[in-house]
Amino acid sequence: MSAVIEPRKPAGSEPLVVAHDLARTFDVSPPWLNRVLERKPRVLLHAVDGVSFSIERGKTLALVGESGCGKSTVARLLVGLYAPTRGGLQFDGQDAHAAFKTAEGRKLRRRIQMIFQDPYASLNPRWIVEDIIGEPLREHGILSGKAELRERVGELLKSVGLSPLDMSKYPHQFSGGQRQRISIARALATEPEFLVCDEPTSALDVSVQAQVLNIMKDLQRQRGLTYLFISHNLAVVRHVADQVGVMYLGRLVEVADKQKLFAKPQHPYTRMLLDAIPQMKHTGRSRTPVQGEVPNPLNPPTGCAFHPRCPHANARCSAERPQLLSIKGVQVACHAVEEDRI
Repeated sequence: MSAVIEPRKPAGSEPLVVAHDLARTFDVSPPWLNRVLERKPRVLLHAVDGVSFSIERGKTLALVGESGCGKSTVARLLVGLYAPTRGGLQFDGQDAHAAFKTAEGRKLRRRIQMIFQDPYASLNPRWIVEDIIGEPLREHGILSGKAELRERVGELLKSVGLSPLDMSKYPHQFSGGQRQRISIARALATEPEFLVCDEPTSALDVSVQAQVLNIMKDLQRQRGLTYLFISHNLAVVRHVADQVGVMYLGRLVEVADKQKLFAKPQHPYTRMLLDAIPQMKHTGRSRTPVQGEVPNPLNPPTGCAFHPRCPHANARCSAERPQLLSIKGVQVACHAVEEDRI
């Protein structure tokens, strides 16, 4: 017996997910006694610092950026694994983080699921596949009978290109791509509307990446799923996203439709990332490598965090923090773009 799927509102009718000024700060100070003896202050890490975006139903927003820019922290904020230090998250018109703390939070968690980055670490090695995929069904009280559970797990395995015969196997008997399919099947068990995908293909070979991405796109079309897709691979983002948000040191520096961003990037950091991608049609053309290193997030630069690496930076960039403004149909946080200096 299959779980009942509730009818969903049409794609694009209104934003399903709205994040406003989301921030998360971690206290990474040494122990209290060390601070007293060495006379050192508390040390705070601003992993996410004022991120705002919205995702329409049935659409995909991709977050990209270098390692350590806060993408995975945003993912964990959206699914309730972290509570925000500041800001809020609206899911289908309700305050998600307030709901997570109540008895009604379990219903909301059914509608929001996450696919983790490492398929080798996110599956319990001591459980067989039937128990791994069946756990959300039991925990949320969707199905309880053993025969019903087995039938539903078999359906979920088939939906991701695996066989119902695989449900008696352990994770170590599968390849990386197959394990990630099992992770996707587990995420789909509660019939969610919103999937947060934290670099779901980064640990896989290129050929296997394509298979997993195609499965995810097919599932999105069939079920009307909404995705937040986190990646540092711009080729993958170009394949799956409708909108792209570029993050740098905990903040969004540009948000645009995929076609606009790849055709005419506005922010100097976005331009640098795209210019670093090898292209067959530009064989022989010299490419500008990504300059410099990401600053220490414990001691970020003043003003615009990107200004030490930016060829267009001036005195204002080093002193004043740019806001995310709508310029030429694109949201961009850059004084140089605002002043039309690029």
